[in-house]
Amino acid sequence: MSQDEHPQRLPTPPASHVQRLSQLLSRPVVDTRGESFGRVRDVVVRLEGDHPPVLGLVVEVGRRTVFVRLDALDELDHEPLGLTSPAIDVRGFERRDGEILLGAEILHHRLIDIAAGRFVRAYDVVLNLVGDSWRVEGIAVRRRRLSRRHDRSSHDVADWIQFQPLIGHVGSARLRNVLRPLRRLKPAQIADLIEEASKEEGQELLDFVHQDPDLEADVFEEVDPALGVRLLAERDDADIAAVLSRMQADDAADAIADLPQERRLAIIELLPEDRRRKVLSVLRFNAQTAGGLMVPDCISVPATSTVAEALKAVKDTRNVEGIAATTAFLVDEEGRLIGAIPLASLVRTDLHTWTGGLAESRPAHVHPDTDFVDLALVMSDYNLAVVPVTDTEHRILGVVTVDDVLEAAIPADWRRRGPGSHAVSEPSASSEG
Repeated sequence: MSQDEHPQRLPTPPASHVQRLSQLLSRPVVDTRGESFGRVRDVVVRLEGDHPPVLGLVVEVGRRTVFVRLDALDELDHEPLGLTSPAIDVRGFERRDGEILLGAEILHHRLIDIAAGRFVRAYDVVLNLVGDSWRVEGIAVRRRRLSRRHDRSSHDVADWIQFQPLIGHVGSARLRNVLRPLRRLKPAQIADLIEEASKEEGQELLDFVHQDPDLEADVFEEVDPALGVRLLAERDDADIAAVLSRMQADDAADAIADLPQERRLAIIELLPEDRRRKVLSVLRFNAQTAGGLMVPDCISVPATSTVAEALKAVKDTRNVEGIAATTAFLVDEEGRLIGAIPLASLVRTDLHTWTGGLAESRPAHVHPDTDFVDLALVMSDYNLAVVPVTDTEHRILGVVTVDDVLEAAIPADWRRRGPGSHAVSEPSASSEG
């Protein structure tokens, strides 16, 4: 298996240099005279670098919690922990922006494993002494197990930098560059996370994704339609239009069709003119027909073009992406379909060659009212990744791509299945025992 499929395991440092959060919580703290001062309730770290430094402990003293700086304590492996100074600020603890409470916000909470694109649960947090400072080193992603021979739990500790916590604290969120690790995931992976997330987790993910409008549109194209519409409906019309204006016209049309009827017209009117025209062209047709599944944009070049001119048209057609960009369609002066040329054939051919000699004449095509079954059969029979949709005069209205056909063919209950074999699943209950 590739390295990305499993969390990176950490080397085991000397035991005296390691502390587990679970061993620190509730540990007694004594003052300089050895008398009881309180008990550890949490560990405070600062969002800084790859491995956050420990700032100090939250200690319960009577009915209040106070902050004790790390430099005011003996070594963390002492029990009880001893204060090194009688001068302790006993004002109530107030968390500052940029700080994480490991006990309250990490331990037993779910984090995103960026390498695997999935949620994992933090069963413990491992601290390591680096030089003269303690830092968060790793996350125990399985429950701790002790065998008769040795402690096997060290094998279940993965490097902290592989995880992204969703801690919900607005002040700290502003200081975290969460979008950077999220961009390492595919939009479909982020959509899967949002579908699996709790309401609070999902909202935090959406808040981060919202910082990148293009990524946000890609994620909404991939998220379960019912959930996507529910999330969009919570926004105002202008925000919805902003997201839809960046989505593929067919996906935007589907989203609009699922919105409450009384909101549709206002949202359509807010779309940019070119996007509005394309969305309306798709909304004219039943969603389960070629017209309802088509993308209005495609690469079309005059039938009199050379290969060099056709390649320039491919390069200049910025609004056609993905599978739709793998075929160039030749059209006459009236925009009627004449032929089709795979992009690979253009790249492999001399630039001065006339495209008409390369093109497949009378290429397979469908009409807007072609139903889904017939559409799928045409694409299967002719081994097509993209098929043009034409009107009765053979003018190209758009194209249907195989990914949209596959998506429409997948039964709704399949989407509720667990991760595919390419993903790393959560440990089973038996393995966590």
